[in-house]
Amino acid sequence: MSSARFKIPHVFILLTAVIFFCSLLTYVIPSGEYQREKRQVGNLERTVVLPGTFQKKEKHISLKGVFLGDSQEGKVSPVSLTQFLSAIPRGMEKSGDIIFFIFIIGGVLGILQHTGAITAAIQKLMHIFRASANGLTIILMIAIGVGGSTLGMGEEFIPLIPLFLIISREMGYDRVYGLSIVLLAAVVGFAAATTNPFTVNIAQGIAELPLNSGVPFRAVFWIVSMTVTIIYLLRYGAKIKRNPSASVVADLPDREGDHQYDSVALTRTHLSILLSSAVIFVGILYAVESWGWWLSEMAGGFFLMGIVAVIAARLPLDEAAGAFVKGMEEMVVAALVVGFARGIEVVLSDGQIMDTLIHSAAVSLQHFPNFVAAQGMLLFQTMLNFLIPSGSGQAAVTMPLMAPLADVLGLSRQTAVFAFTCGDGFSNTIIPTSGVLMAMLSLANIPYQAWLKFMFPLFLQLMLLAAIFLSITVFFPGVF
Repeated sequence: MSSARFKIPHVFILLTAVIFFCSLLTYVIPSGEYQREKRQVGNLERTVVLPGTFQKKEKHISLKGVFLGDSQEGKVSPVSLTQFLSAIPRGMEKSGDIIFFIFIIGGVLGILQHTGAITAAIQKLMHIFRASANGLTIILMIAIGVGGSTLGMGEEFIPLIPLFLIISREMGYDRVYGLSIVLLAAVVGFAAATTNPFTVNIAQGIAELPLNSGVPFRAVFWIVSMTVTIIYLLRYGAKIKRNPSASVVADLPDREGDHQYDSVALTRTHLSILLSSAVIFVGILYAVESWGWWLSEMAGGFFLMGIVAVIAARLPLDEAAGAFVKGMEEMVVAALVVGFARGIEVVLSDGQIMDTLIHSAAVSLQHFPNFVAAQGMLLFQTMLNFLIPSGSGQAAVTMPLMAPLADVLGLSRQTAVFAFTCGDGFSNTIIPTSGVLMAMLSLANIPYQAWLKFMFPLFLQLMLLAAIFLSITVFFPGVF
């Protein structure tokens, strides 16, 4: 079937269809539940699964339950029509911290853009690297990849997409190239985690391993993964420079107003705004790592960044408020898609089939040799990420099972953690339930099917790389 006949629907339609399908699954897949307990993992309190406590639960299906829900003590009702319709609002409620975080950063970036500081800095950057687009790409991707690997940064980069589209256009590339500089560097860095507090630290804490252990091995994996990713993107960039029609979005027009701006000279006021913003940003990252800040506190830090920029640029308050609102408006789809994606987890929990899926996978892996089982862990975590596109959430649900399973199979618990971080991370480049991915695609105006055409070959390369390094941990457990 030609691409002209087949078109992936709007992200909201796609995610709603996935939620509906998962709701139907609650009528087919047996319900079950693990017992859980609260556990302190570093600075965070997590609800974790207790291994060996899984129990199946009988379903209660009635005509009333299909439409309105019909609870019965000791039994589980599949997802009703009412629960399906309310899944997206409930998903938005559960994702409220991320949604409003995106709105706040969008507003602040609107202010920074209005001052002209960002445009002037980008033009200056383009002038400095006018003869070395590859060098600029490498520097930017390494910087973003470090943030993803060490601090677990991902959502923080969503509002930066419009800026990187400008950079890409100025270097003579397409929208996919600009998006990839941010998205690929952040996601690959997140997957090839070294000290990521949301995946490695939580998984190691649950698996009762020393926090941040095995960093040298993970650092080597990060270097190799980023090298493969950067080379892939540079080759794509070279191809579309030789032949612009080779772009996966060659037949799609840019949106009106994309990449358009006037020439702006970099002034001392601009430099003061950029410097103060950089200092505040570094302070935010330090507070996340050292003081346990999370999205609300981080949003407050970015709000301070906007206030300082208003003062430095001497913007009238009404003008600053207008720029803030405009910046937030540009983030509407990107922010709301996070809540839509969370609706999938909501209906799976309503029908209590999430634990059944996890239990079935854990039982199945016990029947394979340890080498094959390790690859099975990687595949399982990759597939589960479609349903639980949250690193910390997936760690809390699966690691209490995968850590003791690794003991049974004769694998190190570090292997189980590594399989989790790779499976959870790399799949975020292709799954339509990833709020970060779909939000970035929306901002870049890139259809999902066009992105898949570009991304899937690289995804296979990264998964093969993960399988190779995972094999190393099986045969040489001392590498950690």
